[in-house]
Amino acid sequence: MPPELAHLCAVRAYSRWVHFGGVQEGYLFRKIRVNDRIAEDNEPMTSEQFLEMFRLNLCEIGVNHIPYGTHSFRHGGCQWLSVERRWPLRQICEWGGWSSTEFTHLTIVKYLISWNDNPSVNRADFCNMHRPPTVACPTCGRSCHCA
Repeated sequence: MPPELAHLCAVRAYSRWVHFGGVQEGYLFRKIRVNDRIAEDNEPMTSEQFLEMFRLNLCEIGVNHIPYGTHSFRHGGCQWLSVERRWPLRQICEWGGWSSTEFTHLTIVKYLISWNDNPSVNRADFCNMHRPPTVACPTCGRSCHCA
């Protein structure tokens, strides 16, 4: 990733989590017990517990937690890769672990289009061949797919 996007690198975040968490073996995200104690018997954190903690973190920073669930991570990742990184649809499918031939009912559309999207092109400009690109490539500044 370019240096200005290094904070979004999942590998880097994972490495820091392992380093600062001091986990030597077992589950990386362990169940949290009463009084914020980490489970000593190596139990994994449940998705329900993760969602509760995530929503509490959102409330602490003043963000409405209602629209977010555990699925938001995959959904948001698909949108970011499509809009900001300009990945082709097949590459997004491969990244998400989805077969591009097994989609039914346009599942990928549910990931790429959200109720809270902010359309950036006026309807009248959809077919205007002289309008500038909606999203410029962060690498070269054009509408392309840079590596």
